[in-house]
Amino acid sequence: MYILEGNIGAGKSTFLKLIGQHFPHISVCLEPIYNWHSENNGQSLLKQFYDNPKRWAFTLETLAMMSRVKEHLLEQQHKTISRIVERSIYSGYYCFAKNSYNSEFLTDIEWNIYQDWFAFLTHNNCKVPDGFIYLKVDPCVAIERIKKRNRSAEDGITLDYLSDINKLHDSFLIEKNGIDQALKDVPVLILDCNAEFEADKIQFAHHCHALSDFLHDSAYDKKLHNPHQPTIQTL
Repeated sequence: MYILEGNIGAGKSTFLKLIGQHFPHISVCLEPIYNWHSENNGQSLLKQFYDNPKRWAFTLETLAMMSRVKEHLLEQQHKTISRIVERSIYSGYYCFAKNSYNSEFLTDIEWNIYQDWFAFLTHNNCKVPDGFIYLKVDPCVAIERIKKRNRSAEDGITLDYLSDINKLHDSFLIEKNGIDQALKDVPVLILDCNAEFEADKIQFAHHCHALSDFLHDSAYDKKLHNPHQPTIQTL
């Protein structure tokens, strides 16, 4: 299982949909945002968080963690090696929840409770992925894309918030600061997604070639360490 990560507005869903359309042998799984974007109560939890983060951060982060853990446990049962999942329990913890704590949206007590639940739900249960694919985008580009898609729940997103989330993604996936040792050994493919790739066939082809090499190389490396693992199917 490979995990696709990136800031809000990086183009993750678009990237996965294109990969699914062009390469049917690769299975893709989109982020279950409906769990916190539903308006069953008249307003989505996501919008409530952006409007009043101190009130709703713990509720949103806890729900997102539970949803992602369930998704991770389900996904790791699949025997299909060429499988890419959008976002993860790890970015939820190291990027979004940690940012809520750094921004004082979460109290010390709430952060400690969140960390205890994260450890309980993930340790010895969730297998680390075969690799991370990081769609890196400048926060200024990301906010323009967010404005363009004009989702009502995202009205409260600010450039400062995106900049903070971007720094934490870099710390997690590039610098690998303060993360679990097992995650430090997971390979990371970084794709520059500041340029639009949906309508630019050349740009998308460049990403596809990089992804193909990454899947092949990481699978080969895994095969060396575990010869009983099947070889991954490449693009």
